[in-house]
Amino acid sequence: MSQGFVFRTIELNGQFLRTAVRPGKSNLPPLLVFNGIGANLELIFSFVNALDPDLEVIAFDVPGVGGSSTPMLPSRFSGLATLASRMLDYLDYGQVNVIGVSWGGALAQQFARDYPERCKKLILAATSAGAVMVPGRPKVLLKMASPRRYVQPSYGVEIAPDIYGGAFRRDPDLAQAHASKVRSSGKLGYYWQLFAGIGWTSVHWLHKIKQPTLILAGDDDPIIPLINMRLLAWRIPNAELHVIDDGHLFLITRADAVAPLIMRFLMEEKQPAVIRPSLGNTLAKR
Repeated sequence: MSQGFVFRTIELNGQFLRTAVRPGKSNLPPLLVFNGIGANLELIFSFVNALDPDLEVIAFDVPGVGGSSTPMLPSRFSGLATLASRMLDYLDYGQVNVIGVSWGGALAQQFARDYPERCKKLILAATSAGAVMVPGRPKVLLKMASPRRYVQPSYGVEIAPDIYGGAFRRDPDLAQAHASKVRSSGKLGYYWQLFAGIGWTSVHWLHKIKQPTLILAGDDDPIIPLINMRLLAWRIPNAELHVIDDGHLFLITRADAVAPLIMRFLMEEKQPAVIRPSLGNTLAKR
């Protein structure tokens, strides 16, 4: 349900972005959501509704997804992070907390690195360090490489147990409910999102992320095996890992269990990590 959200379509240099803001009264910074590949913002409403109703939340459709326009040329994650920062300027937001889901987790890492002054805390859910990762099964990745599940919802229902795992294996109604919320804008935007991640990896700079970071992983995730989330927790200096007894879409299927973890993390007083220069950089400055 979209109750409580304020929808706007904004224009940034010819790119139309569909945004949704749930106003809040909390003293916490707003929570900016980076969604998964091909996923329109309606797919995260059930998760957002499980969070504290006083928490302000910002969501949007990335270019080529849902109600946002499809650009002529694709962007890399760095360009999409810049676009997100400009969107925050347009909507008159300063500092935010950030949650990134799956593909959006890579974008969240990029945003935290490129705009550390805007990102107070970082939450990474069911994601990885990009090209340097332990991949899921080839059969699953092949299905993920195609936008067919968004263009043809019946196909999405058919393959949901295999690609999402967890509760989707046990409850066929979940796949139908998920598919009913899909809003596809065609195949090209999906391919542009795939292009953003080709060859991208954060593994060599994860140790420079200063933000307190909450990492959430499903123990039955066919797309992102758990070892990838352990790698993120090991490489990010100020990170904590929570493993959820579910699959790739635990933010939706276990929203009532995950939301309190997130709220507790956002409310905790945590200081940014101190990133000390390497010995080589120290000697070079002398």
